Amino acid sequence: MHLKNLHLNQFKNYKSAKLEFSEEINCMTGINGSGKTNLLDAIHYLCLTKSAFNTQDNQNILHNQDFFSLFGSFESEGGSLDVRCIVESGKKKQLLQNGKILEKMSDHVGTLPVVLIAPDDTSLIKEGSEERRRFFDSMLCQLDKSYMNALVRYQHFLKQRNALLKQFAENGRVNKLLIEPYDVELIRLSRQISMARKEFIETYRPILLDHYAEIAQSRENVGIQYTTTCLEDTFEQQFVQNQSRDILLRRTSAGIHKDDFVFEIDQYPIKKFGSQGQQKSFLIALKLAQFEIFYTKKSTKPILLLDDIFDKLDDHRIEKLMLLVGDHRFGQLFITDARPERSIQILKGMKAHVKFFRVNQGVIEEIPHQ
Repeated sequence: MHLKNLHLNQFKNYKSAKLEFSEEINCMTGINGSGKTNLLDAIHYLCLTKSAFNTQDNQNILHNQDFFSLFGSFESEGGSLDVRCIVESGKKKQLLQNGKILEKMSDHVGTLPVVLIAPDDTSLIKEGSEERRRFFDSMLCQLDKSYMNALVRYQHFLKQRNALLKQFAENGRVNKLLIEPYDVELIRLSRQISMARKEFIETYRPILLDHYAEIAQSRENVGIQYTTTCLEDTFEQQFVQNQSRDILLRRTSAGIHKDDFVFEIDQYPIKKFGSQGQQKSFLIALKLAQFEIFYTKKSTKPILLLDDIFDKLDDHRIEKLMLLVGDHRFGQLFITDARPERSIQILKGMKAHVKFFRVNQGVIEEIPHQ
């Protein structure tokens, strides 16, 4: 699968731009803040119907404008697919496949698998459990529609239950008949989702370990543990017994929204005991394992977005990653770099078709190279 072209209209710092891409490697160069990452985000939008960096769609509209639109033509063994995304202030976001409006954004998720490696990935290790849940939920949603539907349903019922808890706290009265249906559904969905997460990690873990060993070339043992109370025999009982505590907190204190994925090195948390280099290797391994599992499950290579990796990785890790690129382990790549001479030097030996683009404050031009 590959993206043939991309049209941006009033997206972030782009008033209008059109690009034709290589099926193999595309490198966006320009000073920091010029809009390189915004191009990767546009591709992410077309693949997953949302930004990788801004949670609010309106934040991606060009300043002093009231809408943006994105258009891309994708090609795969199954044929071509034209995707258009339109976000207008005050209106519902629209996504069109081959000119047909989709009723639900979720119908598109998983159609065009994509993997992003970005500097902000360090939050997966350094921040709280929410970041890690979001990472694995995003993978599972692209792979399994039933998982995505269950997760959306869970989030809906959780929001409704939390609103009830707040209402009970403010009124000083509890209506068990009102809250019981939410309890029953959240308990059921927690068991379903946590079992899916557990089974997925069993498949994902050995792939992660293989990639870490390949990238780091070291003997330390890394691991990933999924922690949840939702599969315990007493979970249902504990969930119901927590009701009084939940009313005081005004939020639900048990369920899959409290799960975590613990990253380890030699059986200790890598967040505390891993060196900077070990953490970087682990993050790359996480994303390469994501790429491989998408490829295995969907029989097509995902689009790979590499944001500013040459600045953030040392020479050893860049070399290892480029060896994988040169071995044609990946499909279509999009790379950003602030230094065009460095990118050309790194990529010139690749036996692949490479296109270079210069990005300058919303203006893009292709760079000829030898």
